[in-house]
Amino acid sequence: MATTGNEEHSPVRTLHVRFREGEDEALADALDALDRGESPDPHLEVVYHDPADIHQVTRPRTLALLRTIVQHEPASIRETARLVDRDVSQVHRNLQELADLHLVELIDDGNAKRPSVWYDAIDIDLPLTQSAVDPENVRA
Repeated sequence: MATTGNEEHSPVRTLHVRFREGEDEALADALDALDRGESPDPHLEVVYHDPADIHQVTRPRTLALLRTIVQHEPASIRETARLVDRDVSQVHRNLQELADLHLVELIDDGNAKRPSVWYDAIDIDLPLTQSAVDPENVRA
């Protein structure tokens, strides 16, 4: 993201990552605002049903990739790998996994794919109560 000096005035775009259930209230509020002719604040949300997906989001290497993309806006996967000092094939595989999880967009840019992140923060909601999680579908 190019710096303009006005970042402190820009709203933070937060991606809400949830396990098992989405936030229906936020969706309902946004739809009500649209019905009133208003433009609601965007609510970015991804819901996962597999704990392994949550683990993928919170791995240190994943967070390093996401932070690097947000801070440096690399022009390609190769440049991203250079910035995180990792092998290009590993970074390519990790970025494809993140694209499959809807956390990164890989944009065709000539002969390269440019990774893009459209949010500034991640908020993870992981319920620990039995009523919020179906124990038959949870793997350790």
